[in-house]
Amino acid sequence: QVQLVESGGGLVRPGGSLRLSCATSGFTFSSGPMTWLRQAPGKGLEWVAHIDSTGRRPQYIDSVNGRFTISKDNAKNTLYLQMNSLKPEDTAVYYCDYESARGQGTQVTVSS
Repeated sequence: QVQLVESGGGLVRPGGSLRLSCATSGFTFSSGPMTWLRQAPGKGLEWVAHIDSTGRRPQYIDSVNGRFTISKDNAKNTLYLQMNSLKPEDTAVYYCDYESARGQGTQVTVSS
């Protein structure tokens, strides 16, 4: 079955960077579009970034465009989210998603 395991979260100061990883198994990763979602405290789930199977057409929510980069390594079956210039409003639990399957999430906290 589809398994997704997110990692790389943590506590970072505003302006800092983190790289999230999502290790996958149970499906053909190279042909799968992938998505990063997040859920801030007291808020609903929010779409953050999406990459298609080719990896050539990433899409981002406006609030992270220019700061976040989604990528995939087909050899490692792993999805990434490079997050730069982090802001307190980026604080959330981040999930990777494949056809509505998600992992346990990884907590990102941006605070001084």
